[in-house]
Amino acid sequence: MRCFYARATEAHDPVFRLTHGKILRNAEQAERARLLLAGLDQLSLTTEEPPEAPRAALETVHTPAFLDFLETAWDDWQKLPNAGPEVVPNVFPRASCSTYPKSIVGKAGWHMGDTSAPIGEHTWDAARRAADCAIAAADAVIGGEKAAYALCRPAGHHTTADIAAGHCMMNNSAIAAQRLRTAYDTVATLDIDVHHGNGTQGIFYDRADVLSISIHADPTDYYPFFVGYDTETGEGAGEGFNVNIPLPRSTTDDAWIAAIESALERIAAFTPGALMLSLGLDAHENDPLLGMKISWDGFRRAGKIIADAGYPTVIVQEGGYLSEDLTTSLVSFLSGYMGR
Repeated sequence: MRCFYARATEAHDPVFRLTHGKILRNAEQAERARLLLAGLDQLSLTTEEPPEAPRAALETVHTPAFLDFLETAWDDWQKLPNAGPEVVPNVFPRASCSTYPKSIVGKAGWHMGDTSAPIGEHTWDAARRAADCAIAAADAVIGGEKAAYALCRPAGHHTTADIAAGHCMMNNSAIAAQRLRTAYDTVATLDIDVHHGNGTQGIFYDRADVLSISIHADPTDYYPFFVGYDTETGEGAGEGFNVNIPLPRSTTDDAWIAAIESALERIAAFTPGALMLSLGLDAHENDPLLGMKISWDGFRRAGKIIADAGYPTVIVQEGGYLSEDLTTSLVSFLSGYMGR
């Protein structure tokens, strides 16, 4: 399996996070990459630096205004009096009638859905290179690889066409899925991160050529709270092509695997040319975000049944946070996927 990783992404190491009214250290730390790379090393999988993709590849998913904001936000923020080291929004548009702002403070609120994805000095470069990894993995599959893995951070599946949120910047998963569409008439996306892939859902919600399925912790009491319910089935041409499978936070291996099997049945009925898998590892029972209770054996089983489905597959790394168990979670999933 070809694996892609860009060292430049390590320069993105966000600090700010607001949780239950407390300022805490951000969970999407660069240390995550070390833990994931250690897993690849255990499997004797080496990584390749991806080529730099043109901006046009990003604009297949994201608006030009959003990309301009990501690229210039930190520099513009530093021009504010008493500016902090990261771009963190403090005002958000809520009115049904809103005008795109000129102020960087307003733009931050417009393009950032919450305070968990602060933008630092190197965030734009890291986000670009993370997207490059996803594009390179998609190109590898288009070129004949049965599967390819993109170690992307910052992650992406909470980001819509023009709003970043939830530790995510560009939506690497959606970019990979759209890249696959250049070679396949239809593509399925399967998101097994413990959080709902609301950004991916939003990007493809009105389309019938991309089937989007997310298996996640019930948003009634878990991020992203406002979206991810099983009543959200798509709209317009996309009606029936969005599937959400919310599960209790007490979910253990058998129920989770049953949900994945159900998702694969729906994907089989769709008969896609390729699959884009958003691989979150934060459903593990020891993940610090405490979303579900999946064991390493559960990840191994998931890897096997997804591989057995037989689709050309791009695996895009999403969540999975700071615990030494993160390494073993990746080893477990990829071992199952590769039949080791």
